[in-house]
Amino acid sequence: MIKQSSILAYSGSYDVRKSERIVEEAWRAGKQTAFLSHSHKDSVLAKSLQGFLQSKRWLVYIDWEDTSLPSNPNRETAKRIKDKITRFDWFLYLATANSASSRWCPWEIGYADGVKDIDKIVIVPTCDSAGHNHGKEYLDLYRYVKVSQSGGYGLFFPNKSGMSLENIRR
Repeated sequence: MIKQSSILAYSGSYDVRKSERIVEEAWRAGKQTAFLSHSHKDSVLAKSLQGFLQSKRWLVYIDWEDTSLPSNPNRETAKRIKDKITRFDWFLYLATANSASSRWCPWEIGYADGVKDIDKIVIVPTCDSAGHNHGKEYLDLYRYVKVSQSGGYGLFFPNKSGMSLENIRR
């Protein structure tokens, strides 16, 4: 599990671009793109994770930064989110107490499971300040991010070794 405080340490550390232009920028630069499923109650944590992953050459889409989405969620919102999940290289699920109780996050991971290669779905399991772990239920199903033996962050398969986030390619 990754401590949420460790993710928050990246807050404001990087020039994080708005999600509206993320695909075009990433594809031109040869960087990874990812859809970040998270609770809007975890917006600061999501932005911090976005900054951290940018430092690893990934560009992460956050839906509430996208001004092309309707201001009130509706059928069009769902259609556009499905399109984003399908188009981006990766689907990331930020596991927190808030995402577990969200109406959208379980729907998003369920949709991703049906349309994406299983190896392109990644859980970011977290541990909150009270010591509660989040995302354990997904660790036997999908890849996940954790601290590697070298101290950096790696992407791991269930019950297998992993590789550094910087070395992951589309």
